[in-house]
Amino acid sequence: MLNKHHSRLLYILQSNNKKNICSAAFSMFLLLLICVLPSCSQMDDSEVGYDAELINQHLTADVTFEEKYRPQYHYSPKINWMNDPNGLVYHQGTWHLYHQYNPFGTRWGYMSWNHATSTDLIHWEHRPVAIPYGQDEEEGIFSGSAVVDHTNSSGFGDGNGAPIVAVYTSAYGGEEPYQAQSLAYSTDGGITFTKYEGNPVLTFEDPNFRDPNVKWDAVNERWLMVVALPLQHKVQFYASDNLIDWEYLSDFGPAGATGGIWECPDLFPLAVDGDPDRIKWVLHVDMNPGAIAGGSGSQFFVGDWDGTRFTADPEFSEEDVIWADYGTDYYAAISWNNVPEDDGRRIMIGWMNNWDYANEIPTSPWRSAMSLPRTVELNEKNGKVWIIQQPVAELEQLRSGTSRIGRVSLNSNIEDAEISGKSYELLMEIDPGNSTLAGIKVRSGNGEETIIGYDSSTETVYADRSISGDVTFHESFVRTSRAPARLIDGKVRLRIFVDWSSVEIFINDGESVITKRIFPEPESTGIRFFADGGEAKFTNIEFHEIKSIWDNQP
Repeated sequence: MLNKHHSRLLYILQSNNKKNICSAAFSMFLLLLICVLPSCSQMDDSEVGYDAELINQHLTADVTFEEKYRPQYHYSPKINWMNDPNGLVYHQGTWHLYHQYNPFGTRWGYMSWNHATSTDLIHWEHRPVAIPYGQDEEEGIFSGSAVVDHTNSSGFGDGNGAPIVAVYTSAYGGEEPYQAQSLAYSTDGGITFTKYEGNPVLTFEDPNFRDPNVKWDAVNERWLMVVALPLQHKVQFYASDNLIDWEYLSDFGPAGATGGIWECPDLFPLAVDGDPDRIKWVLHVDMNPGAIAGGSGSQFFVGDWDGTRFTADPEFSEEDVIWADYGTDYYAAISWNNVPEDDGRRIMIGWMNNWDYANEIPTSPWRSAMSLPRTVELNEKNGKVWIIQQPVAELEQLRSGTSRIGRVSLNSNIEDAEISGKSYELLMEIDPGNSTLAGIKVRSGNGEETIIGYDSSTETVYADRSISGDVTFHESFVRTSRAPARLIDGKVRLRIFVDWSSVEIFINDGESVITKRIFPEPESTGIRFFADGGEAKFTNIEFHEIKSIWDNQP
């Protein structure tokens, strides 16, 4: 089966050939790799194979949620491999999170849609696999979206309420593998799904054609799909009255960053500063490899949608990319559909991992986690429209053990903080003064630490995990990430979330974000302030311990 790993090799091959720097021998080597790389039905743990009786083994798995590196307030599967969030939809008081999942092992393979639900976006209940890998058809259930069909335009409803319709990529195997868009529907509130007998509903001449994201276009009163052509660095737009029959509208791309394949698009309207008379449209596209921090990452375009075509504002180019996250570990993010009007937020969540080393991170019996859910807004500042991302307010219910520190002043030295922990939220303002570097070291101890600081020479906030703990499992893991950070009244504001195996840094109230996985020893709980090359001040410091979301899990 042609999967995302094959796509990446094909991309390297095509781009190298275009640049005429790839020898014939190397081209043949890449083609050979594409032919022999394991397929979706094979790329899993070598000792585990397909077994229909084990598809829902996670429901009875004996886990404590206290395993080493287990996230305490980020979603993770009980066991086994997870990647992209899929089918995010709100329905009748419940937030649904579906995601890519291997029911049989801790490495990528047998792609299925697993499922979790929440009433508050924070505490999650693990559910049965919603759409399992199709063994008979060799059908990988790749990424997609879900909608509530309020008018039963699809005809899938049973008369007892609106159906939830999943629109996903069928990754078919066989001698000529290809990807196409398919449907499955639920009449029991999103717990079980039935595949549409007429699948696939949308095909294309390019066999790499995936990740459909569907929303209701209220202005034009029809369904709107954006779907990726990964190797072409494009997305396509389609429209439908019934979710079954789709009309091609237009393409967008190549544009912005094109250093790798494009995947997992999302398109949605946002009001600038909440003004309903100033609507802009935001297109979110993932790219792998070639992102700002290396490997996989995400970018935004802001522009206009005329009902048929997306036009990006002219300032977006390869030289001026808006990265959704400047860290290494935020990918495949999409937003929730059907959020109530009285809520009104655009809420996204991403896969907290990176394809460079995703299969190798040192966790067991699960692999991967989701980012914190974050809101996305458009704000105008100094004549420029900014994309602002903030963690959802519901996280504040997890705060406990709050401490406040008035001020810390340093002059080319390090000072241990009176606070420490493994799972917390930390807010502060840094006045870098005449220092070259100033910041904080978290999860410190036993020769380990993750360094988060402001670099005056580059006007960036950086996160350095080179000695953060276990960094030996992959050569690409040791990376320092940097995000642009302007000084506001001489200071930079940081809101830092530290979990057992991650840090997320929201800079200047969400003007930029850095997300990174870390794997420190449990005993490394120290926090240290530092300043290099001069004086710096730290003010308005708040520390909140964060309670585990898994305390009441069976």
